Amino acid sequence: MDDGNDEPKEIDFVDTALDDLRAFPDDARRDAGYQLDKVQNGEEPDDWKPFPTVGPGTREIRIAEDGNAFRVMYVAKFDDKIHVLHCFEKKTKATPKKDIDLARKRYASLKREFRK
Repeated sequence: MDDGNDEPKEIDFVDTALDDLRAFPDDARRDAGYQLDKVQNGEEPDDWKPFPTVGPGTREIRIAEDGNAFRVMYVAKFDDKIHVLHCFEKKTKATPKKDIDLARKRYASLKREFRK
């Protein structure tokens, strides 16, 4: 997925996403950083899935550490940045509605911003 550009894409953490990521346990935080670095450099994360219910182009990085599940939702289609919408620990099999709704709200806000 190399786009020929050697410059890593900038990361924009939307609202509290950076603080939420910093609250992850050390290993999960390091893994999330590594996965985002891969995305910045045009590579695919090791474990991800599309998350179109949040918005077109949204992806979810899946991180498993010590039996816990952590998620980083991002979108990279609006400009030359990676916009991290939401970072959270997943405690149930299905992604909680409150986490999907929060990511949707942030996606919609970004979309409005880029329409201006």
